[in-house]
Amino acid sequence: MEFDAVVLAGGRSARLGGVPKALLTVDGVTLLERTLQAARGARRTVVVGPDPGLLPPDVLGCREDPPFAGPAAAIAAGLAALAAARNGNPAAAGPAPLTLVLACDMPRIEDAVRALLAAAANPSAAPGGSATGDGVVAVSAEGRAQPLAGLYGTAALERVVADAARRKALEGGSVFSLLASLELRNVPVPPGSTDDVDTWDDAAALGVSTPGPGPSGVLEPNLTLEANGEEPG
Repeated sequence: MEFDAVVLAGGRSARLGGVPKALLTVDGVTLLERTLQAARGARRTVVVGPDPGLLPPDVLGCREDPPFAGPAAAIAAGLAALAAARNGNPAAAGPAPLTLVLACDMPRIEDAVRALLAAAANPSAAPGGSATGDGVVAVSAEGRAQPLAGLYGTAALERVVADAARRKALEGGSVFSLLASLELRNVPVPPGSTDDVDTWDDAAALGVSTPGPGPSGVLEPNLTLEANGEEPG
Protein backbone atom coordinates (compact mmCIF):
# COMPACT_ATOMS: atom_id res chain seq x y z
CA MET A 1 0.00 0.00 0.00
CA GLU A 2 1.44 3.36 -1.06
CA PHE A 3 1.07 6.38 1.21
CA ASP A 4 2.78 9.64 2.05
CA ALA A 5 3.04 10.89 5.63
CA VAL A 6 2.53 14.30 7.26
CA VAL A 7 3.85 14.53 10.82
CA LEU A 8 2.70 17.50 12.89
CA ALA A 9 5.31 18.81 15.31
CA GLY A 10 4.66 22.54 15.49
CA GLY A 11 2.49 23.20 18.55
CA ARG A 12 3.34 25.65 21.31
CA SER A 13 3.36 22.98 24.07
CA ALA A 14 1.77 25.60 26.30
CA ARG A 15 0.80 23.15 29.06
CA LEU A 16 4.35 21.80 29.05
CA GLY A 17 5.89 25.21 29.63
CA GLY A 18 6.98 25.44 26.01
CA VAL A 19 9.15 22.30 26.08
CA PRO A 20 8.94 20.92 22.49
CA LYS A 21 6.97 17.69 22.45
CA ALA A 22 9.04 16.42 19.54
CA LEU A 23 12.15 16.29 21.75
CA LEU A 24 10.58 14.51 24.70
CA THR A 25 11.81 10.95 24.95
CA VAL A 26 10.72 7.43 25.84
CA ASP A 27 13.54 4.99 26.53
CA GLY A 28 16.00 7.45 25.05
CA VAL A 29 14.12 7.83 21.75
CA THR A 30 12.43 11.15 20.99
CA LEU A 31 8.72 11.28 20.31
CA LEU A 32 9.50 12.62 16.84
CA GLU A 33 11.78 9.68 16.13
CA ARG A 34 9.13 7.26 17.37
CA THR A 35 6.54 8.88 15.10
CA LEU A 36 8.85 8.73 12.10
CA GLN A 37 9.45 5.08 12.87
CA ALA A 38 5.70 4.49 12.89
CA ALA A 39 5.49 6.15 9.44
CA ARG A 40 8.53 4.34 8.03
CA GLY A 41 6.54 2.69 5.23
CA ALA A 42 5.66 6.04 3.67
CA ARG A 43 6.89 6.88 0.21
CA ARG A 44 7.61 10.45 1.29
CA THR A 45 7.43 12.00 4.76
CA VAL A 46 7.29 15.64 5.82
CA VAL A 47 7.57 17.02 9.35
CA VAL A 48 5.68 20.28 9.91
CA GLY A 49 7.19 22.33 12.71
CA PRO A 50 10.39 24.00 13.88
CA ASP A 51 13.49 22.29 12.52
CA PRO A 52 14.82 20.16 15.39
CA GLY A 53 18.09 19.60 13.54
CA LEU A 54 17.52 15.85 13.75
CA LEU A 55 15.57 15.00 10.60
CA PRO A 56 16.86 12.12 8.49
CA PRO A 57 18.07 13.23 5.05
CA ASP A 58 15.10 11.64 3.29
CA VAL A 59 12.52 13.46 5.46
CA LEU A 60 11.21 16.85 4.36
CA GLY A 61 10.67 19.73 6.77
CA CYS A 62 8.41 22.79 6.58
CA ARG A 63 6.42 25.22 8.73
CA GLU A 64 2.77 26.11 8.76
CA ASP A 65 2.04 29.71 7.76
CA PRO A 66 1.94 31.57 10.04
CA PRO A 67 3.82 29.53 12.64
CA PHE A 68 1.57 28.09 15.37
CA ALA A 69 -1.47 28.50 13.09
CA GLY A 70 -2.83 25.15 14.26
CA PRO A 71 -3.15 21.60 12.97
CA ALA A 72 -5.40 22.35 9.97
CA ALA A 73 -2.86 24.85 8.65
CA ALA A 74 -0.07 22.38 9.40
CA ILE A 75 -1.74 19.65 7.33
CA ALA A 76 -2.09 22.12 4.47
CA ALA A 77 1.59 23.05 4.75
CA GLY A 78 2.60 19.40 4.77
CA LEU A 79 0.59 18.62 1.64
CA ALA A 80 2.08 21.68 -0.08
CA ALA A 81 5.62 20.58 0.84
CA LEU A 82 5.00 17.11 -0.57
CA ALA A 83 3.65 18.62 -3.79
CA ALA A 84 6.63 21.00 -4.08
CA ALA A 85 9.05 18.09 -3.65
CA ARG A 86 7.33 16.23 -6.47
CA ASN A 87 7.29 19.27 -8.72
CA GLY A 88 10.99 19.84 -8.12
CA ASN A 89 11.84 16.35 -9.32
CA PRO A 90 10.69 15.56 -12.86
CA ALA A 91 11.34 11.87 -12.26
CA ALA A 92 9.18 11.74 -9.15
CA ALA A 93 5.93 9.81 -9.15
CA GLY A 94 2.67 11.58 -8.44
CA PRO A 95 1.08 11.80 -5.01
CA ALA A 96 0.53 8.59 -3.13
CA PRO A 97 -3.15 7.59 -3.07
CA LEU A 98 -3.23 7.83 0.73
CA THR A 99 -1.75 10.28 3.24
CA LEU A 100 -0.99 9.26 6.81
CA VAL A 101 -1.45 12.18 9.23
CA LEU A 102 0.14 11.85 12.65
CA ALA A 103 0.76 14.15 15.59
CA CYS A 104 4.18 13.63 17.13
CA ASP A 105 2.98 13.44 20.75
CA MET A 106 1.65 9.86 20.92
CA PRO A 107 4.43 7.59 22.22
CA ARG A 108 2.68 4.33 21.28
CA ILE A 109 1.38 5.44 17.90
CA GLU A 110 3.10 2.63 15.98
CA ASP A 111 0.45 0.18 17.20
CA ALA A 112 -2.32 2.46 15.93
CA VAL A 113 -0.64 2.91 12.55
CA ARG A 114 -0.46 -0.86 12.06
CA ALA A 115 -4.21 -1.08 12.72
CA LEU A 116 -4.95 1.76 10.29
CA LEU A 117 -2.88 0.23 7.52
CA ALA A 118 -4.48 -3.16 8.04
CA ALA A 119 -7.97 -1.64 7.93
CA ALA A 120 -7.26 0.36 4.78
CA ALA A 121 -5.80 -2.72 3.10
CA ASN A 122 -8.89 -4.81 3.93
CA PRO A 123 -12.04 -2.71 3.41
CA SER A 124 -14.11 -5.89 3.23
CA ALA A 125 -13.54 -6.25 6.98
CA ALA A 126 -15.58 -3.09 7.59
CA PRO A 127 -19.14 -3.47 8.93
CA GLY A 128 -21.30 -4.60 6.04
CA GLY A 129 -18.24 -5.00 3.84
CA SER A 130 -18.22 -1.27 3.06
CA ALA A 131 -15.29 0.37 1.33
CA THR A 132 -12.83 2.64 3.07
CA GLY A 133 -14.44 5.80 1.61
CA ASP A 134 -12.27 8.88 2.16
CA GLY A 135 -10.07 7.22 4.75
CA VAL A 136 -9.80 5.61 8.14
CA VAL A 137 -9.36 7.26 11.52
CA ALA A 138 -8.15 5.80 14.81
CA VAL A 139 -10.66 5.38 17.63
CA SER A 140 -9.44 4.67 21.15
CA ALA A 141 -10.71 1.91 23.41
CA GLU A 142 -12.79 4.63 25.12
CA GLY A 143 -14.46 5.50 21.82
CA ARG A 144 -12.60 8.77 21.19
CA ALA A 145 -11.73 9.51 17.56
CA GLN A 146 -8.20 10.84 17.00
CA PRO A 147 -8.06 12.59 13.60
CA LEU A 148 -4.33 13.19 14.02
CA ALA A 149 -3.92 9.44 13.69
CA GLY A 150 -5.61 8.88 10.37
CA LEU A 151 -4.99 7.52 6.90
CA TYR A 152 -6.81 9.68 4.38
CA GLY A 153 -7.39 9.60 0.66
CA THR A 154 -4.91 12.15 -0.67
CA ALA A 155 -7.31 13.61 -3.22
CA ALA A 156 -10.04 13.97 -0.59
CA LEU A 157 -7.62 15.58 1.86
CA GLU A 158 -6.35 18.01 -0.76
CA ARG A 159 -9.95 18.88 -1.63
CA VAL A 160 -10.97 19.81 1.91
CA VAL A 161 -7.75 21.75 2.44
CA ALA A 162 -8.33 23.74 -0.74
CA ASP A 163 -11.91 24.44 0.34
CA ALA A 164 -10.78 25.61 3.79
CA ALA A 165 -8.13 27.81 2.20
CA ARG A 166 -10.75 29.47 -0.01
CA ARG A 167 -12.85 30.15 3.08
CA LYS A 168 -9.77 31.39 4.98
CA ALA A 169 -10.54 28.74 7.59
CA LEU A 170 -7.13 27.08 7.88
CA GLU A 171 -5.49 29.41 10.39
CA GLY A 172 -6.80 28.48 13.82
CA GLY A 173 -9.10 25.86 12.33
CA SER A 174 -9.70 22.51 13.99
CA VAL A 175 -8.94 19.19 12.35
CA PHE A 176 -12.46 17.96 13.11
CA SER A 177 -13.87 20.92 11.15
CA LEU A 178 -11.39 20.40 8.32
CA LEU A 179 -12.36 16.75 7.91
CA ALA A 180 -16.07 17.08 8.68
CA SER A 181 -17.22 16.51 5.09
CA LEU A 182 -15.14 13.35 4.58
CA GLU A 183 -16.60 9.86 4.70
CA LEU A 184 -14.30 8.21 7.23
CA ARG A 185 -14.34 4.74 8.73
CA ASN A 186 -13.59 4.46 12.45
CA VAL A 187 -10.90 1.90 13.24
CA PRO A 188 -10.53 0.62 16.81
CA VAL A 189 -6.86 0.71 17.77
CA PRO A 190 -4.97 -0.99 20.62
CA PRO A 191 -5.52 0.51 24.08
CA GLY A 192 -3.18 3.41 24.79
CA SER A 193 -1.87 3.68 21.25
CA THR A 194 -3.33 7.16 20.71
CA ASP A 195 -2.73 8.47 24.23
CA ASP A 196 -1.01 11.82 23.80
CA VAL A 197 1.19 14.09 25.88
CA ASP A 198 -0.57 17.36 26.66
CA THR A 199 0.49 17.85 30.28
CA TRP A 200 3.31 16.74 32.59
CA ASP A 201 0.87 14.33 34.22
CA ASP A 202 0.30 12.74 30.80
CA ALA A 203 4.05 12.54 30.30
CA ALA A 204 4.61 10.85 33.63
CA ALA A 205 1.84 8.32 32.99
CA LEU A 206 3.33 7.43 29.59
CA GLY A 207 6.91 7.10 30.79
CA VAL A 208 8.06 10.18 28.91
CA SER A 209 11.29 11.97 29.83
CA THR A 210 12.42 15.48 29.07
CA PRO A 211 15.74 16.26 27.35
CA GLY A 212 18.45 18.09 29.24
CA PRO A 213 21.68 19.80 28.10
CA GLY A 214 24.61 17.42 27.67
CA PRO A 215 28.30 18.31 28.06
CA SER A 216 28.42 19.87 24.59
CA GLY A 217 25.18 21.78 25.05
CA VAL A 218 23.31 19.33 22.84
CA LEU A 219 19.95 18.19 24.14
CA GLU A 220 20.18 14.72 25.63
CA PRO A 221 17.44 12.65 27.32
CA ASN A 222 18.77 12.65 30.88
CA LEU A 223 16.04 14.05 33.08
CA THR A 224 13.13 11.79 33.99
CA LEU A 225 9.86 13.46 34.88
CA GLU A 226 8.48 13.09 38.35
CA ALA A 227 4.82 12.21 38.71
CA ASN A 228 3.99 15.75 39.81
CA GLY A 229 5.39 17.18 36.56
CA GLU A 230 8.53 18.68 38.08
CA GLU A 231 12.01 17.81 36.94
CA PRO A 232 14.21 16.20 39.56
CA GLY A 233 16.89 18.40 40.98
